Amino acid sequence: MIRARVWFRCAAMHDPVQPLLIRPATIGWRGRFRSVELTIQRPFKGEELVRRMKGWVTVDPEEFLHVVRPHGWLKVFDDGGLVVEMEDEGRFQELERELARAFGEEVELERLQE
Repeated sequence: MIRARVWFRCAAMHDPVQPLLIRPATIGWRGRFRSVELTIQRPFKGEELVRRMKGWVTVDPEEFLHVVRPHGWLKVFDDGGLVVEMEDEGRFQELERELARAFGEEVELERLQE
């Protein structure tokens, strides 16, 4: 298993940035006839986190997802950062080539040491 951090180019600052889940999303309800004091906290999954980056990064998140899906899967790692997981070195190298072809220097992978 190969894991790599995903770095996008920030649309405002033009520096590499990694989407980071600070805390889980909190969902609640407003009752029409009474108070509903119930909330659910759930972290975003990898693809959900990428979609939330629309407008904040220089690439279209849906295009990014289209390139990544054939090679691996996105996850929010233990530290809250976005990573892509692949089965082997060949898939990692293919994904790096595809990302470079599609986005140039706008998206980078940083391989994590195992």
